[in-house]
Amino acid sequence: MTPIAAAILNAAILVVDDQEPNVRLLEGMLRVAGYVCVESTTDPTKVSELHRRNHYSLILLDLQMPVMDGFQVMEGLKEIEKDGYLPVLVITAQPDLKLRALEAGAKDFVGKPFDLAELRARVRNVLEVRLLHLEALRHGRALEETVRELERSREIIRLKNLEDRKRAQQELALAQETQESLLPRCLPCFDHFAIHAYNNPTRYVGGDFYDFLPLGADHWMGVVADVSGKGMSAALLSSMVLGALSIELRAGTSPGEVLNRVNRLLCEKSLPYQFVTLFLFLLDPQGAGQYISAGHNPIYVYRAASGGIDELSSNAPVMGLFESASFESSPFHLNPGDILMVYSDGLPDAQNPQGAMFGEERLLSLIRREAPAGGSAIERNFLQAIGQFTEGMPQTDDITFVIVEKTE
Repeated sequence: MTPIAAAILNAAILVVDDQEPNVRLLEGMLRVAGYVCVESTTDPTKVSELHRRNHYSLILLDLQMPVMDGFQVMEGLKEIEKDGYLPVLVITAQPDLKLRALEAGAKDFVGKPFDLAELRARVRNVLEVRLLHLEALRHGRALEETVRELERSREIIRLKNLEDRKRAQQELALAQETQESLLPRCLPCFDHFAIHAYNNPTRYVGGDFYDFLPLGADHWMGVVADVSGKGMSAALLSSMVLGALSIELRAGTSPGEVLNRVNRLLCEKSLPYQFVTLFLFLLDPQGAGQYISAGHNPIYVYRAASGGIDELSSNAPVMGLFESASFESSPFHLNPGDILMVYSDGLPDAQNPQGAMFGEERLLSLIRREAPAGGSAIERNFLQAIGQFTEGMPQTDDITFVIVEKTE
């Protein structure tokens, strides 16, 4: 059993229903499903105090009860959950109450009479989203310290003394190191593949990131994402997305469902103008893989056998704007010598002092010329070409790329 699965089955659950038979039925169904920490009450007036004391991960709450109905219970829970997140799955036989319950803060609903398969699916989904929420909070707290460091640094920069300016620059560099810690400390080694990666944020804290994750003995995952905006707001969103992707993929969730869940989390937690473009791919040792390109720029695959370049176009919308969006993977394959080139739009959009852009054509020409010599040659000449083209001019967007070469 994975740590994520164990955490779900050990989650603290409270069943609230004024009918004792319903309580016993729900407790029995949950225990059959493997949940071990299940409590119950038939008195809705005790729910807030029980939750304040036990911090339940999920509350199954009947809406229609005497003395205090489920909506009044949720109002009491909001005073405890200061961040507004109510871990509530409502129980109702009235269809017209479902929308009202969701508007009141419930995360989902289950109908009466109870269906075991539906109950198990909805309980697990709510608990998984709760874990994502807690992971996002953890990453957010880690970056709050970075924000405080930057605020202190900005104050120091205003000082005119040269020694104070030097000290401020050192603190800003420390903040940059904190953001870079979100990226892999070293590139992974996967059998039959060579991986190269590069990230250069436009400011001390940027919005691009990449990551890799082994998914068992026979396949692995890579991702490159570009978060809208720059600076600390983009870094906070990057941290939330990276944490959510990691926890879902480690739980063995399929790529499409991973992005469905992360998209819903973004729609709920991010600001209205924030969004994410992303390229997620999985590969096995033979080179068979699948990908999802969520509003990302074109991805190129150099074919060693023909010398041609295939394009993997976007097959899904950007993330964080449409809660109803659906994400499904498409197949692709790398043969020995083939090279997958994934990059953010900061690469073709890089500008020189005259205002000209590096552009897709210059990018494709460089791939055609250098790919026969391998991924290392592409990386080396990319960096050289970008440096020569921009003449060291500061850029307005992060530059990130990942190169995956099938070696045998």
